[in-house]
Amino acid sequence: MEFKGFSKKTLPFLSDIKKNNNKEWFEAHKPEYERLILNPSRLFVVEMGEHLQALVPTINAEPKINKSLYRIYRDTRRMGVNKAPIKHRIGVIFWQGNTKRMQSSSFYMHFSPEELMVAVGVRWFEKPMLDAFRETILNDAKRDELAHILTTVKSKDASYTHLEKGYVRYPKGFSAEMSNADLSLYKGMATFKTLDPRLIEDGEKLIETLYKIYEDMLPLQQFMYEVSLKIKE
Repeated sequence: MEFKGFSKKTLPFLSDIKKNNNKEWFEAHKPEYERLILNPSRLFVVEMGEHLQALVPTINAEPKINKSLYRIYRDTRRMGVNKAPIKHRIGVIFWQGNTKRMQSSSFYMHFSPEELMVAVGVRWFEKPMLDAFRETILNDAKRDELAHILTTVKSKDASYTHLEKGYVRYPKGFSAEMSNADLSLYKGMATFKTLDPRLIEDGEKLIETLYKIYEDMLPLQQFMYEVSLKIKE
């Protein structure tokens, strides 16, 4: 296994980014970013990707920026977004299918000095995915299936949780009288678990731990991937 984990200096370096969040400081410390974050992230994508393909052969694991890796620079032009130009939280995504990586069900993780977060599903819906999700769970059997999946995942580990509801009013076609109607109130559908970020320093244990979590949450991955196939462009 080429991926041995991230350095013990990685989390302190992310803390330094948070304290010195400007492009001038970052450019001066770019070699550290490449050594402590970018290069081991690429190795992690390859290693974790090979494991995930045992669960989902069609999963995308591409160790490139704007693929499985995210840009370190934040797009501060977007309204309401954090205006700090450099991210101190490092994300990695393994998505399934040919749709946009953030709108197809995915295995995801991010780490920062505060936490390691592991998630499966779609964290927020753009309109095509929202429409496909609602169309799917308008069917009573599919809605009950999703409710059962969420309950089953939670039963495997009490620390597993899922996103909170984002809407107050039921969308068209849904009502309080329907079983599990509250599922129509979500702006995304994902399960997640938070861990000690220092886990990233032990490559073998990190891969093993994440694989177990992803395996537990696989039924949601499969359900949401089916939803993504209904997206109408």
